[in-house]
Amino acid sequence: MMAVPRGPRTTRPVVDVAARIAHVRRYPLTRWLATIRLALRMALHARAKFVGTLFGVVFAALLANFQLGTLFGLLAKNTLFVDNAAADIWIVPPGTTFAQPGQRMSTALVNQARVTPGVERASALVMAGTSIAKPGGGSEAITLVGVDLDTMLGGPFQMVAGDPSALRIADTVIMEDAQRERFGGLNLGSIREVGGYQVRVGGFTWGLLPFGPAFAFADIDLARTIAKVEPDQLNFVLVDVAPGADIHAVKRALESRITTATVLERSEFRALITRTLLSQQLGITFGVSTAFGLAIGFVIVLLSMYSSVIDNLRELGTLKAIGYTNLDLMRMLIVQAMLYAIVGSIIGLGMVAGAAEGIRSANLSLVIPRALVLATPPAMIALCVLASFLAFYRAARLEPGMVFR
Repeated sequence: MMAVPRGPRTTRPVVDVAARIAHVRRYPLTRWLATIRLALRMALHARAKFVGTLFGVVFAALLANFQLGTLFGLLAKNTLFVDNAAADIWIVPPGTTFAQPGQRMSTALVNQARVTPGVERASALVMAGTSIAKPGGGSEAITLVGVDLDTMLGGPFQMVAGDPSALRIADTVIMEDAQRERFGGLNLGSIREVGGYQVRVGGFTWGLLPFGPAFAFADIDLARTIAKVEPDQLNFVLVDVAPGADIHAVKRALESRITTATVLERSEFRALITRTLLSQQLGITFGVSTAFGLAIGFVIVLLSMYSSVIDNLRELGTLKAIGYTNLDLMRMLIVQAMLYAIVGSIIGLGMVAGAAEGIRSANLSLVIPRALVLATPPAMIALCVLASFLAFYRAARLEPGMVFR
């Protein structure tokens, strides 16, 4: 066979592999392997362009995951109380969308819940907005949570100092550790006025910072005294289902007994909070920013791959002249797109993981679910393959005879 003339240095990968392809046209598997090898050699040969294209994928993966991780982190902070309250079922006032102070209900609901078949425990929970006075003057808002100490349904949880049993000591509250300095340098044993009532700090939780004021915990009777809530009033009823009982059946039994309130399973309450937050500005803001990151990454990849086709028109024409088909060119561009997507996804996810560890705090944390990690490479592959199709449109119009001009 006549030797193929060597062109400039940039065409050597094309000529070397193309000569082999010409010999294996009748063997699809061998042809595929040769195509993959050619695609990888061409992509890695122009290193500056490879790095530029890779930057686009890394940028898209990094920004999209960072924005979604922040969104999931904010959602988790606002569902944290429901997730950790140890209640299988919540009885809430009609129209409730968050676990926060709001309408009050009668304590008669607790008794109705306790006599329902399948209920192991039921207790009242009081939530009230109040404030803590600072030694130097001024005050800070808090959400005071009154807990039934016989069941401890509703907290406190995520303790970093002290013990929940400290609430059994008269006039004791448990505060948020991340707000210690903001509340005037709190320590164990500190004396403060909460709602004008003098209390002692008996412990600290960590990370209980929803969009509203930080949570503080007290015995339910003390919380009622401080917040001036009537003894026969509550905000929520928390229900613990007996072992082996069907939660759905218990919920239906509670609904048949209780017609003045809404009965929600824990997962339903959590989903309700999430839907409410996403339907507000939160979902729009993070949705737009995520789409923006993907769009910028797509444009960078598209321009880089299209530019690569333009820069290698003569090489691609050589391939078509020796028998390469448009299908072969499309395969080659798809292989390059997958290379960019996989490598860029790994780098981007690594950077997001590093950022998540670096900024973790009680006020903000990135939550990167396993599903998001698994979905990132396929999403980047789809983005890069779409860009490769647009670049292929230019390559498919090449005439094989151009190489002889």
